[in-house]
Amino acid sequence: MGLKPRLEPWSEGCPELALLILIIIINSEEESVGLAGKVLVFPYETDFSFVTLKPRMEMELRAFTLCLRVATELPADRQIILFAYRTADYDELNVWRERDGRVSFTLSGDGVFFHLPPITTFRTSLCLTWESNRGLAAFWVDGKRSSYQVYKPGHTVRPGGTVLLGQDADKHLGDLEATQSFVGEVTDLNMWDHVLSRSAIQAWHYGHRVPEGNVFAWASIEYAPSGNVLVVDDD
Repeated sequence: MGLKPRLEPWSEGCPELALLILIIIINSEEESVGLAGKVLVFPYETDFSFVTLKPRMEMELRAFTLCLRVATELPADRQIILFAYRTADYDELNVWRERDGRVSFTLSGDGVFFHLPPITTFRTSLCLTWESNRGLAAFWVDGKRSSYQVYKPGHTVRPGGTVLLGQDADKHLGDLEATQSFVGEVTDLNMWDHVLSRSAIQAWHYGHRVPEGNVFAWASIEYAPSGNVLVVDDD
């Protein structure tokens, strides 16, 4: 696991050298493949712990299903980033638990908000579906669908960004805030470039075999942890 980058005092007078050192540190994080039977544990609130995920395809999406299992001890009034995908200029696709307890997601601008059962220390199966044609968006909690909301019909998620778990980057790979960081456990993250059927989402919730995600598949996912992130067996 990497530690928070700390530049030496002699580099402060040479911003070009400092930037080069920072790039080397970031790129030195070890990339691994596959998390089958594993859980990512974010044990502390930090402004430097995160996991970078590499998609299996360009994330130019006109529909998607995003599923993950998540647990946290953080209080209900603490904002938490659950999933962050940012390009150079936009938060392309972010999922949040808000300070008022609602869960939201944003596509390049203002978000849409849902009243869902609370995310607690007991693992929650959480899925999000959206399709551009009609703008239909819904969350699924433990196999049960929320009411639909219409959000960003005609929109396309743009490719070329970076996906992070654990932190929200207010600019591309920068400006991380401890008070928005994720603390807890994440496992079984999968993403598809289409909307799964009700039966497929419920099968995933109950741990039955479903086609693996063609954007992200937990069993073969390419990931690079930074900072204080643990990879542990899912006992």
